Amino acid sequence: MEDSLQLEVHDMEVPVLTGIYSEETHLPQPLRISITVDLRCPARFDPDTPLAASKNYLDLKHAATTALPAGVHFTLIEGVADHICETLFLTDERVLRVTVKIVKLAISEAGEAIGITLVRHRR
Repeated sequence: MEDSLQLEVHDMEVPVLTGIYSEETHLPQPLRISITVDLRCPARFDPDTPLAASKNYLDLKHAATTALPAGVHFTLIEGVADHICETLFLTDERVLRVTVKIVKLAISEAGEAIGITLVRHRR
């Protein structure tokens, strides 16, 4: 079994054009997005190990925010999650697996978390 490193960025609130109902399709909806990425990692991280041996957490944040195409409407939040996964796979060959959890905040009535979790593996 290979070692791996998990990087995580959780609970980002991101406005995204998504939804299938007419009341959802004209304005961005607030989504709570969490990302976990499994990376290949070196055998050891010494005290002076440079950032290049790991991954910048801001890359995960970028995939869920500025890397989402402006003005594009995602019918399903699964499409949002897929776009985030593909962005991370394309930008770093060390990414082995991406887990994206998305909660649709606008449809919560009593604080419940309604959404999806998508797990993609490098193919």
